[in-house]
Amino acid sequence: MLLAVARHGSLGAAAREVGITQPAASSRIRSMERQLGVALVDRSPRGSRLTDAGALVTDWARRIVEAAEAFDAGAQALRGRRDSRLRVAASMTIAEYLLPGWLIALRAERPDTAVSLQAGNSAAVAERLFAGDADVGFVEGLAVPDGLDGVVVARDRLAVVAAPSHPWARRRAPLDPAELAATPLVLRERGSGTRQVLDAALAAHGGLARPLLELASTTAVKAAAVSGAGPAVLSELAITEELASRRLVAVPVEGVLLRRDLRAVWPAGHRPTGPARDLLSLTRDLPGDLPGDLSRGR
Repeated sequence: MLLAVARHGSLGAAAREVGITQPAASSRIRSMERQLGVALVDRSPRGSRLTDAGALVTDWARRIVEAAEAFDAGAQALRGRRDSRLRVAASMTIAEYLLPGWLIALRAERPDTAVSLQAGNSAAVAERLFAGDADVGFVEGLAVPDGLDGVVVARDRLAVVAAPSHPWARRRAPLDPAELAATPLVLRERGSGTRQVLDAALAAHGGLARPLLELASTTAVKAAAVSGAGPAVLSELAITEELASRRLVAVPVEGVLLRRDLRAVWPAGHRPTGPARDLLSLTRDLPGDLPGDLSRGR
């Protein structure tokens, strides 16, 4: 208010600039004068002018306003830099079969945000988040890795599959867990979400036999199984086309639960903002703000 009086030399004009009535403007000036214990404005029929004390206070106020404007401009620049990019780390199945659709939807909402995607196993995703090399991650394991917070964004089932030429493709009775555990399989590497779930599911049945092949991507495991190298355990998300075309056959299993949660994760205590937050809103039906009880997601 005081700055407006200094600009216009009139209390009425100052009031019009800030969008209040002249009596309200006079009330504000009087309140400031009471707080400071000095007169700030001389009022006369010819207009209003600042006293010496008012001029000094106005100079201080101008510096504060300029500093606040500089702070706001800097904050906007930081937000702009944050919003200009999004670094995503995701385990293989999510990266290959879910994230492309989510990122296409994000592109429609944020066409100016450059997105980079790093794919690896769930352990590698956690490492990238801890190192500050990713803004948000997606993992497939049994639980949220230590040091991260997370929320379930989808659910998935693992399926035992084999090429049509494999004896398991023609069997009528379901596999039991002990037989599955004792059979060398084509598997993902240790540290992958798929391997974690399978290890945990078969731990009570003797544990997994030594792998027939141990491969670092879902695509490689699938290709090996299609070629007839041996049976494999894969996400149902990854084998839709192969099952439909009969290049792979699903082998029923009884007595073991091969399900898992797919989670978005981020460093503990640092909830997603900007593009990362928008990406999460596309993966699940989130409320207006991330609830506090999403922590750990277990």
